[in-house]
Amino acid sequence: MPWISDICLKVGSNYVRMDSVKGDYQELVDEISALLGAPATLENRDFELIAFGAHDSGDTDFDATALDPVRTRSILTRRSTAEVRTWFESFGITRATAPIRIPPTPEAGVHRGRICLPVRHRGFALGYVWLLDDDPGPTDAQLTAAMEVAARIGALLADEVQAGADLTREFRAVLTAERGWQRDMAVADLRTALGPRGEGLHAVVCVAPWPSADPDSAPSVRTVQGATALCTVPWGTAGQSLAVLVRLRSADVPTPAVSAATRLLESAGSAAAGIASARHGLEELGAAWWEASTAARAARAEPRFAPVAQWSEVGPYRLLTSLPPEAADDPAARALLSPAHRELARTAEVFLDCAGQAGRAAAELGIHRQTLYYRLSRVEQLTALDLDDGEDRLLLHMLLKASRL
Repeated sequence: MPWISDICLKVGSNYVRMDSVKGDYQELVDEISALLGAPATLENRDFELIAFGAHDSGDTDFDATALDPVRTRSILTRRSTAEVRTWFESFGITRATAPIRIPPTPEAGVHRGRICLPVRHRGFALGYVWLLDDDPGPTDAQLTAAMEVAARIGALLADEVQAGADLTREFRAVLTAERGWQRDMAVADLRTALGPRGEGLHAVVCVAPWPSADPDSAPSVRTVQGATALCTVPWGTAGQSLAVLVRLRSADVPTPAVSAATRLLESAGSAAAGIASARHGLEELGAAWWEASTAARAARAEPRFAPVAQWSEVGPYRLLTSLPPEAADDPAARALLSPAHRELARTAEVFLDCAGQAGRAAAELGIHRQTLYYRLSRVEQLTALDLDDGEDRLLLHMLLKASRL
């Protein structure tokens, strides 16, 4: 069922400008909402949300009947069922070139009528703009003006489909190529495919592990808001990871990347996601992918970063992830990290996280300070390290963190 935004929901735009004339989806949806005096909702042809106009119904005007079962399910699941999609398509919306009015059908869970503005480009249906059909509804003149905006949305959708449909191979080549001329050539190919859009502001997202072992299992770029390109990339022994190139409006506002990561995690089971620092252009995609992968590993290793970690916020893991896996198997901590001493290892890590402040560490662990001192003495015996020595503390702290990776 189409998403409807008359539930007092307000969100900022997660879409960025792809063309200074056409504007972005959110601006165009807001334009239709203003033309018709009602909140408009834009979905792609697969009935997945792209954008919706904010609507404040006010405490006294809110109509509880707007919460029909079809709309409620759509809001909770972010997509429609096949049955609901078939029902709406039975009104001919896939072939329509003019607004379609769909009457209320309580037995189908639709308590209020809808107006569907088909979004088409060069004869193809690419999406739908939906509104509630109130009495009195919009005039014919208003609907004609709204359809002109819908045509602009269709052109924008067509541009994005064309730009993103064939970028899997080019994007994967950039992320997997060896440094040097191979990566330079891969970047050049991706830049050519993207055109002017490639010079915009982007962030790279890593979702790992991606649940499918199929290297071509990446979602369509049309299903991930703000995405420029997606591909799967080998993820060590864990199978595949998913890489996403996300457009940003501002380097200080990573919301589109966070939203894309969060949406993809809904389909990724126990995976985690990492987000690289924002960059202009494509030259540093290799470094950005390393940052995103690092942040994803940190989110998997450290619960406080999960489920979505930004590279700028993972602290020492930015360095620890550069170490080879065998680095954590240092003789100094080998005995401490055995299953038999799990509680001692946790005690040592909390103590070091608290900068060696015994009172703070004991409080966080929920133990008496004397118990803490006893455990720390056992740690020193097992590691042969002096916890009063700064370098010994640093070594142990690094080994404990690295062991999580």
